[in-house]
Amino acid sequence: MSGLAPGRWMARLAVIALLLALVAVAIWQLNARPAAPPGPVEVLRLAVNADYVGSCPVLAAHGQGHFAREGIDARLQPYSSGKASMEAVLQGKADLGTVSDIPVVLASLRNQSVVIIASIFEAERDHGIVGRLDRGVSTPASLKGKRIGVTLGTSGQFTLDAFLNRQKLLPAEVTLRNYAPEQLAGALARGEIDAAAGWEPFLTGMTHAIAGKAAIFYGEDVYAGLFNVAGTGDYVRSHPATVRKVLRALIAGARFCQDEPDAARALFAKASASETARLQAAWHGYRFGVVLDQGLLLALEDEARWAIRNRLAERGTMPNFLDAVYLDGLEAVAPSAVTVIH
Repeated sequence: MSGLAPGRWMARLAVIALLLALVAVAIWQLNARPAAPPGPVEVLRLAVNADYVGSCPVLAAHGQGHFAREGIDARLQPYSSGKASMEAVLQGKADLGTVSDIPVVLASLRNQSVVIIASIFEAERDHGIVGRLDRGVSTPASLKGKRIGVTLGTSGQFTLDAFLNRQKLLPAEVTLRNYAPEQLAGALARGEIDAAAGWEPFLTGMTHAIAGKAAIFYGEDVYAGLFNVAGTGDYVRSHPATVRKVLRALIAGARFCQDEPDAARALFAKASASETARLQAAWHGYRFGVVLDQGLLLALEDEARWAIRNRLAERGTMPNFLDAVYLDGLEAVAPSAVTVIH
């Protein structure tokens, strides 16, 4: 190389430098690509109440790509209640579903094997009763003798019964009418019922359906809403690796809902302007997190006593609700999130 002219020598150095730079860029691009999910991609059918704020960890895990990063192709199926989601799971239409605690209790009392893999949300002020002022519903006590719409077999019914009990009213002192959650606002507006019990966002829809005539009573003193992810015992226990992947994705999703409230609220793009405003005001009271807490078992037992007392299931004995909670998955992924005594 000593025989090369200085100009040609510099040109060769420039070419070499360019080649090295291109190699460096290629290596950087290769490393910057998201890692391929471990193993084959697995399809998961997930029944979810996509309009309910408690589903935020699921929607975030899906929208932010956390399921995909775990090798899960999550197929979200929309339902208007946890009861409907649970029925889809029990009928084999979905693998897992989002559900409050009441449908799990009723399934257990019917000797159906349903297990909760985690609670993902808790709130105190998302259940309540909306009454028509022009039908004489102005105070909780004035519900006596009224026709009340409710979705039977849900947390809405449990909240209503507990609320009536607090007013020293017997179930026989009101007339219950069964509606799907999305039908309650219309029934209230048409005057088919005098009041309706349910949860958000349906409560907001009901108050707007009878604008100027609505009285609303929240049930935070009688029911703290828990929202869970559950499946059949057969599915959950035969898919331990899948459950761990789902839980890791849900943990990331719950963190997003807790730490990025503005972006998380955008997941509920179909919400009305009034519902969006309500979400913004109420968000600070929501607790997103993936846990299995001893309080869950206590709630399940309390609700089972209510169901047995009201003859909502054939079984008249208390189940062992440790059988309705799958601990192995979360203990493997986030052991500190499990406080169930076992």
